[in-house]
Amino acid sequence: MESQMIFIQAEDGPALPLYPTTYGYWAHQSEVIRPEGFPDYQLMQVLDGKGELEVGGRSRVVGPGDVFVLYPDEYHRYTPISRVWELAWVSFRGREASTLLAYAGIHGSGIRRLKAPALLPALKELLEYTDREEQMLYLGRCKRLYALLLDLKGSFLEEESLRAGRKRLQPILTFIEENLHRPLTLEELSLVAGVSPQYLCRLFQQTLGIRPMAYINQQRINRSKQLMFSRRGDKMYAIANLSGFENISYFCAVFKRLTGMSPERFRLLHGIQE
Repeated sequence: MESQMIFIQAEDGPALPLYPTTYGYWAHQSEVIRPEGFPDYQLMQVLDGKGELEVGGRSRVVGPGDVFVLYPDEYHRYTPISRVWELAWVSFRGREASTLLAYAGIHGSGIRRLKAPALLPALKELLEYTDREEQMLYLGRCKRLYALLLDLKGSFLEEESLRAGRKRLQPILTFIEENLHRPLTLEELSLVAGVSPQYLCRLFQQTLGIRPMAYINQQRINRSKQLMFSRRGDKMYAIANLSGFENISYFCAVFKRLTGMSPERFRLLHGIQE
């Protein structure tokens, strides 16, 4: 593949939730120093060779299989430290850019390791994409950028601390699943886990991004939806009770907070009759 840089101009770009501004490929990336940062988000995948990335006050070596993301307007420097440093990249903007990066587990500038070192499929498609109609070409590029950010979530190796946290939580998650039908307390969960309630909350927050009791409510609401389908003749208070809610008013309040509608409205919209 020959080095290339594609500049994208489209009047309706800012109206879209996500859109690319430039993308390309370098057979050898030269040194880049940006004291004031760059105005767009940038995602770069190292395909061959090694380089050094400095961002956020830290310097790290990046090589094949590494992806580094740079947030706008933040000082950064990257430079080759091998004879060849091969990179593919895309720069982008949009009101949903940070949300989609967060969905993939990226919350700031930094480096992530891919499960497979091959060029990310959506980025490869973006580099190879052609179309005779300029507007269709632009929209096609936007679609591939969106797919790229969505695909990132399952593309990275899980960090060791996160993997260890999931392993430690699994018995607790199984216990919760088996006991959703009855009251559960943080103290009981901490006894099952063999840790303090404070540590259990921290473990849930670090691993799942949610507190234990909020996680339990999510699972109970999911179960209540399933029960509405499988036990259509049951009254709502019975559904609430089978889902682990002793109080129908609390069940309705939690259901509306998590779904944006009442249980009765959910039933009506999905055609579930008592």
